[in-house]
Amino acid sequence: MSKLKIAVQKSGRLNEDSMRILKDIGIYIDNGKDQLKASAKGFPVEVFYLRNGDIPQYLKDGVVDVAIIGENVLIEKGNDITIAEKLGFSTCRVSLAVPKSSKYSGIKDLEGKRIATSYPNTVQDFLNKNGVKAKIHIINGSVEIAPNIGLADAIVDIVSSGSTLFKNNLKEVDQILKSEAVLAVSPVLNEEKQAILEKIQFRIQSVLKGRESKYILLNAPNDKIESIINLLPGMNSPTVLPLAQEGWSSIHSVISKNEFWDVIEELKANGAEGILVCPIEKMVL
Repeated sequence: MSKLKIAVQKSGRLNEDSMRILKDIGIYIDNGKDQLKASAKGFPVEVFYLRNGDIPQYLKDGVVDVAIIGENVLIEKGNDITIAEKLGFSTCRVSLAVPKSSKYSGIKDLEGKRIATSYPNTVQDFLNKNGVKAKIHIINGSVEIAPNIGLADAIVDIVSSGSTLFKNNLKEVDQILKSEAVLAVSPVLNEEKQAILEKIQFRIQSVLKGRESKYILLNAPNDKIESIINLLPGMNSPTVLPLAQEGWSSIHSVISKNEFWDVIEELKANGAEGILVCPIEKMVL
């Protein structure tokens, strides 16, 4: 049986998050230090550890079949590559920044100015859409230093917390795009490997759904069940079980992790007691 070749970033936060989700979907990789390729245990997968910027071309050429890669890299170097899944981790943004001392009222202020970046195609598209002509200096490495040494008037780079900009006396003034890790697919994937990919996608979807949700259990007086159920739609409907104490029931459901604080406050106001909220490892729909 053919093995599906998955590319991940060689090092860094995206590498760590990629290996974590592979482990969560039951793909265990035994890779030694500085190893560039490793096979999974009990699953037809090989993992290739590659430079992030090289991965789009490897996908196009069919050297690797799929990749866990930042969406921003695909937009820059492989926007014709299909995204099979958005993975929800390693989020960042590609933003425009200028020195803190600079006055900035809008993108038109960069007319005729110099912009340093590792994302020339992304920046050029952004400038074209806004009808601005500027000089782009391509820098591979520490882009933030460019304004401080007089090489550029502004930079475009990935931003997570913004601390690197702050340390280099820069301020974020415009967001070009948002990015997260995605599962990208080679355009030359064959049917046999497509079947393996579909199994992986099923597992990933189950893990991501679990990460987005919380399992909630609570006790409620029977005369409050209807009002509480209206707050807990769950997957289909909440589970209601009678308790040993007469007139009380236990209610079990699933809620979005982004909503559970607001929901819990409403539940308490409607008579719920003994509320227990648990993480969900995986959720198969």
